Amino acid sequence: MKDGATLTIEPGTVIRGSKANKGALIVEKGARIMAEGTSENPIVFTSGQDAGSRSYGDWGGLIILGKARVNKVDPIIEGGPTSTYGGDDDADNSGVLKYVRIEFPGIAFQPDKEINGLTLGGVGSGTTIENIQVSYSGDDSYEWFGGAVNCRHLIAFRGWDDDFDTDYGYRGMVQYAVSLRDPDIADPGSGSNGFESDNDASGTTDEPLTAPVFSNVSMMGPLVTPETNVNANYKRAMHLRRNTSISIYNALFGGYLTGLFIDGTASQTNASEGRLNVMNVFLAGNTNNYAASFDSAYLVNTEHNIQLLASNDDLQLADPFNLEGPDFIPNGNSPVLTASIWYEGIPSDVKVLDKQNAMASVYPNPFEGSAIFSIDLEATSYVTVKLYDITGALVGTITKGQRSTGRHEFVLNIAQKGVIFAEIMVNEKREILKIVSR
Repeated sequence: MKDGATLTIEPGTVIRGSKANKGALIVEKGARIMAEGTSENPIVFTSGQDAGSRSYGDWGGLIILGKARVNKVDPIIEGGPTSTYGGDDDADNSGVLKYVRIEFPGIAFQPDKEINGLTLGGVGSGTTIENIQVSYSGDDSYEWFGGAVNCRHLIAFRGWDDDFDTDYGYRGMVQYAVSLRDPDIADPGSGSNGFESDNDASGTTDEPLTAPVFSNVSMMGPLVTPETNVNANYKRAMHLRRNTSISIYNALFGGYLTGLFIDGTASQTNASEGRLNVMNVFLAGNTNNYAASFDSAYLVNTEHNIQLLASNDDLQLADPFNLEGPDFIPNGNSPVLTASIWYEGIPSDVKVLDKQNAMASVYPNPFEGSAIFSIDLEATSYVTVKLYDITGALVGTITKGQRSTGRHEFVLNIAQKGVIFAEIMVNEKREILKIVSR
């Protein structure tokens, strides 16, 4: 799909990818896909092979490219022959993807250049990505290369490589995600992880930095019981490396060989200084909960509210490892029922990524009726402040545009009661501020 084109796909449509021709759908910068299925009539991208003979990597996959910022100049998308992505519009709109299944993708366009199930390159926040299932992907189930798109309700089912991979300055928010792995299937090349996150392939400080926020995530690994025979290429629930500043809140990870690996000095520094966060998390039934001494210290730090459970059974979920019909619902006494939703695991103070650039505050907080939102800038900056409720729905935008050096104050009048989150973007830096309206 070239710049200026719009592809509309009706609910219930089934699209089959050619194995012989390495079929793939690439929506380039400036084009849009309008694929809005329903729960009763999803849109399905699947293998062109006959039923019963379909397998991993039968066709390419779905690639959506946009004009949002990335930390490389005119990169060509992984798995695409010539398509570039990225720009300067973080609010770019590449269309709608709702109630879509993507099955048996991941064929290699060239050796070691497999297409992911769903690839999002420089996709902006104006794009809607919701209720997506990627099954039997021959590479990553989902991979984000830069951009600022927000996604909700994602399923990664029996993938080959990583479930959720973030690179090149991705800064969106992903809420409600689940993955389930097949103990027999893993990537013999790079090894398979739940999360894999890098700022870029070399771990540079190039901006925008990779700093997505994932919340309400359930990941079931290959190790159903300690006796399960597991593919030797399985690695970790979370491999956070190469200067990433990812944050993962309110999540559970069951049945991995290794739970957490914060890999390398740069990522460890980000974790120590609060730019990389793993908080309000359960780790259960893992052979090892951590990879190294830094990870061990991070897990037992009480500020991070991480609970280590000896067995998957301790999660008390109905039937989460059933490959034919999984049931992730917690039983009545499950400890996960006491966990908070969305960002509730974050302390109430501001999470500042770069104190030299901005500091935001609300007074009073909690408040009734109205409050004063203030932000201090040490340099003229492009500032966006958006408010979200605990479901991730946008409540409103306080400001969007260029602001001069100094203090800026805005009156908050929020009719909605409860916890509200302000996302403050100052150039490429992000802060999250928890606000309570009574």
